[in-house]
Amino acid sequence: MAQVLYITAHPHDHTTSYSLAVGKAFIEAYKAANPGDEIVPIDLYKVNIPHIDADVFSGWGKLQSGSGFDQLSADEQAKVARLGELSDQFVAADKYVFVTPMWNFSFPPIMKAYIDSICVAGKTFKYTAEGPVGLLGNKKALHIQARGGIYSQGPAADFEIGHRHLTVIAGFLGIPTLEGLFVEGQAADASKAEEIKANAIARAKDLAQTF
Repeated sequence: MAQVLYITAHPHDHTTSYSLAVGKAFIEAYKAANPGDEIVPIDLYKVNIPHIDADVFSGWGKLQSGSGFDQLSADEQAKVARLGELSDQFVAADKYVFVTPMWNFSFPPIMKAYIDSICVAGKTFKYTAEGPVGLLGNKKALHIQARGGIYSQGPAADFEIGHRHLTVIAGFLGIPTLEGLFVEGQAADASKAEEIKANAIARAKDLAQTF
């Protein structure tokens, strides 16, 4: 049995979000094809994702200098412990499905905060004499992204940095590949928006059979 983290970063729901509509179709088809697997939904807008701030740096610094966890302040303890929970959860999973819209060529800032929580030396990567090495080489990942314009090809392709960011992070953590499923062009041609969404949903259901 595999554990799948279904990680979404959108303040709306599947009735108004193209990315969540396609994500919902994918995860439902995946459940049907893999009834024994455990799906763990993580709505980044509804769970506590601490930002790496002064409390976190201070707490980490105290722990590294030999202080016990009980010597951290209440805020330091809460934030450091929560970041540890998130990274442990990520390591324990077998597959990851990231679902995001494109905002300003990237993804919502809460996704960056989540990425910061899972990039942890000694857990998801390690430093060696030859440089950093990812520790998640046996995992699989998928990114479902909705884009109002066309960014998979053409003059705007170089502007897309959300999927590219996740691709770099996946490679850094040792994840062999990050598949991409893109819903794009619906804002560029509103008359084709529903057709574009329907085609993406069909592709999502197909991909769910082999992911």
